[in-house]
Amino acid sequence: MRRKKKRERANNLEELTLEKNIFLEKSICGITKMLSEGRITPEEIAEECLKRIEKYNDKYNVFVIYDRENLLKQAEKISQRIKAGNKIRRLEGIPAGIKDIFNTYDFPTQMGSPLWKNFTSGNDSRVIFYLKQEGAVIPGKTDTAEFAVHAIGNCLNPHDITKTPGTSSSGSAVAVSLGMVPFSIGTQTAGSIVRPASFCGVYGCKPSFGLIPRTGMLKTTDSLDTIGFFASKYEDIETIFDIMRVHGSNYPLSHKALTDEVRQNKKAGSKWRVKFAKTHTWDFAPDYAKKEMEDFIEKISATDDIEMTDTKLPAVTERSHDVHQMIYDKTLSYYFQEEFKKPEFISPVMREIFDRGNKITVEQYHKSLRDQEIISGEVDKYFECTDIIISLSTAGEAPAREESEEPDPSLMWTLSHLPVVSCPVFVSPSGLPYGVQIAARKYNDLLLFRFTDHLRKNGLIPEGVNPVPNI
Repeated sequence: MRRKKKRERANNLEELTLEKNIFLEKSICGITKMLSEGRITPEEIAEECLKRIEKYNDKYNVFVIYDRENLLKQAEKISQRIKAGNKIRRLEGIPAGIKDIFNTYDFPTQMGSPLWKNFTSGNDSRVIFYLKQEGAVIPGKTDTAEFAVHAIGNCLNPHDITKTPGTSSSGSAVAVSLGMVPFSIGTQTAGSIVRPASFCGVYGCKPSFGLIPRTGMLKTTDSLDTIGFFASKYEDIETIFDIMRVHGSNYPLSHKALTDEVRQNKKAGSKWRVKFAKTHTWDFAPDYAKKEMEDFIEKISATDDIEMTDTKLPAVTERSHDVHQMIYDKTLSYYFQEEFKKPEFISPVMREIFDRGNKITVEQYHKSLRDQEIISGEVDKYFECTDIIISLSTAGEAPAREESEEPDPSLMWTLSHLPVVSCPVFVSPSGLPYGVQIAARKYNDLLLFRFTDHLRKNGLIPEGVNPVPNI
């Protein structure tokens, strides 16, 4: 009720003032429209970002570094560009949160480790270059887990500081949930976009593996690392995706799939073919999450243009967590050999992974890669008879910071290279958010967005974030 009244008040205004939080109230498209109409300036947008960071950063440890003067200089350049009559770009003057594993020219890249304290790459990663090309400005770098793995960082969950915000991309998710930025980028090797999005009540998107270039960022696991992002409004997801992804015939597989209108749309005159996948992780979900999910599926089933059925995935998917761990541990033990020469600067969690990885033989590792291909292939065949799979994003609400996160389907979809969107749909009995995860076939990202937007337009998923109480 409170949220509805707040939205009604905002809609009655001719324009939003910066006394509200524009990043939580307006889409990126809405902000750039205000910019083009002269109703807001790039400097005012930057000041709103800084105001929010300076108000909440000390409490929630979201940005490991930010630079007020640098951001205002970036905004001033945007203003000069607009005054010169240049066209408003899709991210003109929009602040973007950047997970601290991406190279950035203006900021150090420290990767959540004291071993890389104050390291400066001197360049921008490819994806940062793409964002800047469309007018984005960078306030700073967001908190990440050590080497984007499991040891939780310093960032706190704004819904409950005793709970985990998720692991490696948590700073980027919290930056969006607190209205510091309207979107931010992160990575997922297991569940590091979907879980923070679920636990922090924001939209999270992990596109198909390989669609967003990984040049100039921390490498952990070659066959799993995927770049994605968080957004405060669902409306912005496809735009952000299109800016960040690779384009053109130099990328023949994805180019052919993404330009195939038949593949990226449901069959004309037919219903959406949707499957509800409990997966082998269902038993880890608490009863409240199971009931909410089943009620959600019932609502979707009641719509005229969706054909919803329960599904049993190929049996090989039940091995996903074991196969993933074998690949993950071995690769991390290989890529971080130099860092492990100084074990006193490495967390106990990383040391355990390193020890396990060193015991895995090359033959075992290669077999796990073949197993990943088998699982991915079986899942791809499965999508020949369906458009969409729906599952829980996480087992339920965020666990306590010192507790482990329960297994959930996000790791399975990462292993199979599927595109997913985590939607901030649910609130637990204790008032904490958690999400619904929607997945499509590899390279059917546009189909995924069209289905998810269909749910949004029918009021089945929200327009934007699950608001943080009392901010």
